[in-house]
Amino acid sequence: MKMYPYFLIFVMLLCCKQEPRPETSVSPVAAAAGKSAKQLKEELTSKGFQIFDYVDGKTKDTILMQQYFIAFLKNGPDRSQTKKEIDSLQALHLAHLGRMYEEGYADISGPFGDDGAIRGITIYNTPTQEFADSLANMDPMVKAGRLIIEMHPWWAAKGFPLR
Repeated sequence: MKMYPYFLIFVMLLCCKQEPRPETSVSPVAAAAGKSAKQLKEELTSKGFQIFDYVDGKTKDTILMQQYFIAFLKNGPDRSQTKKEIDSLQALHLAHLGRMYEEGYADISGPFGDDGAIRGITIYNTPTQEFADSLANMDPMVKAGRLIIEMHPWWAAKGFPLR
């Protein structure tokens, strides 16, 4: 009878012990890509991307954080173009952003809804800020001086959708 409390404690410890999840556990994002978190990490680091991960306390999934780069498109020093020049530059600007998206370098772009000095943003999916900056500065609006780029590194969970 004296051993019963010790036996009960031993059984409770065995039943309540949580097994650690292996690093190869699949997050919803990695699962959608058909890869384990470990595979996705290896792929990104081999391409030069800055990443880190953590385990979500609620879901126990491995969340992979990646460094992206946000380009703030701001009013440039030369905003004296004619309406015809602005329309042409806008078409070229949209084609540039479309190409960045199609080639996988930009994940999202868009203008702001006010008429402030910051006109819009593009989030670049590149391994380095220098690379993102070079792509952003290829924009015909930037080349014409109508816009300038202000680039900032930004961390986000890999693959999570906007809601």
